[in-house]
Amino acid sequence: MLIILVIIGHLIQYVICRNNEYWHSPYFKFIYMFHMPLFMAISGYLSHGALVYKSLSRSVADRVKQLLLPALFCGTLLEAIKLGAFKLATGSVPTSLRDVLFDLAKELVGSYWFIWTTFASFLVMRSLFALCGRVSAWVIGTSAIFVALTPLTVSIVPLARYTYPFFCLGVVFAHSKEWRTAIISRYKSLLMVLLSGMACACYFNWNKTTYAYNNLVLVHDTKQVLLMFLGSASASAIAMEVLLQVWRFGCSSRVVLFVAVGLGQRTLVLYLIQGAVFRLMDFISFERPFELSVRIAIAAALGAGIVVIAAAIQWIVRGLRRIWECRRSATRIAIGRVASVWDRSV
Repeated sequence: MLIILVIIGHLIQYVICRNNEYWHSPYFKFIYMFHMPLFMAISGYLSHGALVYKSLSRSVADRVKQLLLPALFCGTLLEAIKLGAFKLATGSVPTSLRDVLFDLAKELVGSYWFIWTTFASFLVMRSLFALCGRVSAWVIGTSAIFVALTPLTVSIVPLARYTYPFFCLGVVFAHSKEWRTAIISRYKSLLMVLLSGMACACYFNWNKTTYAYNNLVLVHDTKQVLLMFLGSASASAIAMEVLLQVWRFGCSSRVVLFVAVGLGQRTLVLYLIQGAVFRLMDFISFERPFELSVRIAIAAALGAGIVVIAAAIQWIVRGLRRIWECRRSATRIAIGRVASVWDRSV
């Protein structure tokens, strides 16, 4: 559901609303209050096993294969498409290898910033576990505050500082199950009421400068930064509860199962594909604005196309993996038969 909201948010930004009008869209604000913070919290929650039970080298190597290699592949493919389009338009390509590599690095970071922030968050947290051995919720919370208050505004660092505390929150929830169960089960109704009120208040006070892209999570803008964190945290909690209740009552529905299982297994592919598509849309200029109904139709078609492309890629990858596994099994069987014949002959 969150990756679908990411795609919808980008469709609002790139197709439905143009000329920075999306900052004032109530739908854009609703999505951006919680989709990436909750995404990061879930990532932290699901990373707990690797943080605790895997070695530092093994856990980092797994994250590199899981996150960075697909991002590097898609980023390189995106840069190749851009160079091909540039050559078709101008008849030449940039001659400087340094310029090409710099543009590739810029595209990798800009298009897939969430991949890099997730990996960096995992690396920082795993280093804490390696240095401190047994890490308490206080240590994790202190690291979240320290990272959030670090006044670095280079590249995607503000987005990493904004999302890292939510990664820590997910790790704390997974790390302290007894405390979490006791608090939430006892005061759940009261917490939901308070968080709903806080989320609504933050929503109505949310404006263009409340986004991490604009305030850069700098403490001199205390009101907007505090509003951003409080709004994101409360909205993420409410959204998580809503999603859990939808799953609880609709887990037997084919639609819910398709979203949870079918699209859920393509989350990373969907994120990579939509990042490339919307990055390429930066180079498309509309000579005259379309009617709203036409823009919505284009957005719906583009969103459906992204899902179809991701499904096709997943299907192709699974097919290639099955072919590889079948060939490997056949090779093992053949080697076993040759070995048995050799043993009998000897």
